[in-house]
Amino acid sequence: MDPRTPHEALKSVFGYDQFRPLQEDIVRCVLNKQDTLAVMPTGGGKSLCYQIPALLFPGLTVVVSPLIALMKDQVDQLTNAGVEAIVLNSSLDKEEWVANVRKLRSGSVKLLYVAPETLVTDRTQELLSDIRVDCVTVDEAHCISDWGHDFRPEYRKIAGIREHFPGAVCLALTATATSGVRKDIRKNLKLHNPAEFTASFNRSNIYLEVAPKSNPVAQVLDFLSKNQNASGIIYCFSRKQVESVADELVSRGYPALAYHAGLNDETRARNQQKFVADEALIMVATVAFGMGINKPNVDFVIHFDLPKSLEQYYQEIGRAGRDGRPARALLLYGRGDTRKIRFFMEEKSAAENRKAEILLKAMTNYAESRTCRRAALLSWFGENFENSTEEVREPGLFDAGTTGSNTGVPAPAGSDGRNGRLPCCDVCDKGPVPEVDMTIPSQKFLSCVARTGNRYGAAYLIEILLGSRAKRILENGHNKLSVWGIGRELEKDGWFQLSNLLLEEGYLSKDDEYGVLSLTSLAKEALAERFEIMLPFFATGEPDKISPLRKKGARMSQAGLESSDKAGQTILALMKDLRRSLADAASVPPYVVFPDRTLEDIAVKKPVVRSQLQGIYGIGEVKAEKYGDFILQTVRKSLDR
Repeated sequence: MDPRTPHEALKSVFGYDQFRPLQEDIVRCVLNKQDTLAVMPTGGGKSLCYQIPALLFPGLTVVVSPLIALMKDQVDQLTNAGVEAIVLNSSLDKEEWVANVRKLRSGSVKLLYVAPETLVTDRTQELLSDIRVDCVTVDEAHCISDWGHDFRPEYRKIAGIREHFPGAVCLALTATATSGVRKDIRKNLKLHNPAEFTASFNRSNIYLEVAPKSNPVAQVLDFLSKNQNASGIIYCFSRKQVESVADELVSRGYPALAYHAGLNDETRARNQQKFVADEALIMVATVAFGMGINKPNVDFVIHFDLPKSLEQYYQEIGRAGRDGRPARALLLYGRGDTRKIRFFMEEKSAAENRKAEILLKAMTNYAESRTCRRAALLSWFGENFENSTEEVREPGLFDAGTTGSNTGVPAPAGSDGRNGRLPCCDVCDKGPVPEVDMTIPSQKFLSCVARTGNRYGAAYLIEILLGSRAKRILENGHNKLSVWGIGRELEKDGWFQLSNLLLEEGYLSKDDEYGVLSLTSLAKEALAERFEIMLPFFATGEPDKISPLRKKGARMSQAGLESSDKAGQTILALMKDLRRSLADAASVPPYVVFPDRTLEDIAVKKPVVRSQLQGIYGIGEVKAEKYGDFILQTVRKSLDR
């Protein structure tokens, strides 16, 4: 197997007929030795952008990656496809390290995955000094920016290491990067006249949803009861919360595991392995989990607590729906979450605190959005999105954004006759919230702002309206104001919702640095004239009804497998059993052998001779040679029944 062109490598090694949007352009820039920055969403095919050039370059491609799990996953998949790839990091024992170094020196290795901490050591630099390096790929490149959500100081040393390889092109890849982060990446990696590609951040198969947090455990159980046998991740703020939620789910009969930094290495590794191998459907975790996970069949991501930034949120929800099927991102939002985040922000410097506050504010604006959440999310990344509904495939059809079979190119709307226009978020799903008369509560809130001298933020003002006897309120004498305690008709979340609406409608202005609310001329007029104030307010306190992940009665699989195709259904079941046994024998997750889409394509096309394997999604020459007999025997056996 010696591919000569990008397309030959794509087909013969990875089993794909066509590149996804931007992949081919990025590959050609890298092959032309032009430094390149590519911002592509999770699941958008970033890995192929350096793996294809690595197969065509005569020398080595070094991939700098931040997580051991990510490196192992990539090496397993490449090895399974017949590509010589190795890893050097702290997880290797002495024998494994020596064996990998021997392979590297032999010249047979095409890709070396290395942690930034390992790359900068004298030992690694000496090892690479006599090896031709054609490409240095920096994965998760946002880690180089302190504006990024996962800053890693070691990444700042990569630019100096690059100088040792003047003939190597640099490819920087990330799934989440605002304009400020992209600027930092270009500067800190010293990219020379780079080509820059930014794919759409829109993951159209992920339904975005925010529910007011009232009884979060009950809300999670409600979601799971409507989505039996779905696989997903539940993110919690603290280790204690992870353990509590996981224990509750297990007690209710759900196959859940815990993952956080407080567990020992062996337990974390075992739990992660069970999750990626589909032995456990649900992982309850802190943010320590997931960055290196390439499990394609994650159906949902639930945020039990508010993330610190939209970048973190976007990356975490991007772990759902990587197989192109409809997936769900549910955020349970309560104002108390911001106080927990701000508590830890106090440990930061003033400059870091200001940046963190800006990121947190963007996150809360998203959670409290009254308009399309997808539009709000994409706008943070500088992308416009048409509000209302969008083109999304019905549950269980082809990859979102791709045509059927082996292509991987954008499909025209309605091209296969099965596309439907579906709401892209809960706000669009519910439609506009009808305006209701909020004159009296609005007058109370605006009066409270006025009587406290336009000097306080929403949280303090709400405490006054609710009649709080907090020390600060008593010391300021605000318990003696006429507005003290007059707002008990609304709960705290209701008052926060009202304050946001008054901001949106121009009755209030807000100081960006301190959050102080002030009356506008419109508010003063409203108080003086006592005119009616109609606002799109909805009652809070009851958990939102959370709908099922998929519609009932979805007739087809991603590859078009009809539920009425009994032979195909039998082949699919047998192929899943075969995949499990092959994966166990190789000690790799099932998706490393074949993704679900490959199994479904086999079930639809029912190959019985070796030449027919060439048309199956995700089967290249090596996999056809390695697994072809097993596949053909399974299909023939099923058809002979």
